[in-house]
Amino acid sequence: MTDPVTYRGTAYPWQCDHIGHMNVMWYVGKFDEATWNFFASIGATPTYLRESGCGLAAVQQNIAYSRELMAGDIIEVRTRIVEVRDRVIRFVHEMRNAECDETVAECELTCVHMDRVARKAHPFPAAIRATAEARLAQSGS
Repeated sequence: MTDPVTYRGTAYPWQCDHIGHMNVMWYVGKFDEATWNFFASIGATPTYLRESGCGLAAVQQNIAYSRELMAGDIIEVRTRIVEVRDRVIRFVHEMRNAECDETVAECELTCVHMDRVARKAHPFPAAIRATAEARLAQSGS
């Protein structure tokens, strides 16, 4: 199965640094947008987050950069789940230059589902966990 697209966008000139490539802060921002789309795709929608009193907190993030993005490059991020536990989900975003289909960066995140009032880890609802586990099984991880 092909990992689902969680972000599409462009590298804008104002996102580029003095060397001429997209600055690392913008990679992080685009990965963050992919994260919110990914969360919604497994059921952790904005409505769920507002109404449940729960949230997801990133506890670890590792980024590997392999190619530059220049102004005007078209960006696509695909996301795959690599682990689902009672309160934890770990996933990888793969950012690609959509024109030449090359990987430019990968970001692995570990997130904890939490009760925002108690400020403690809280089990995923059954439906969200089941959706995430089904996606994990489809990816063959």
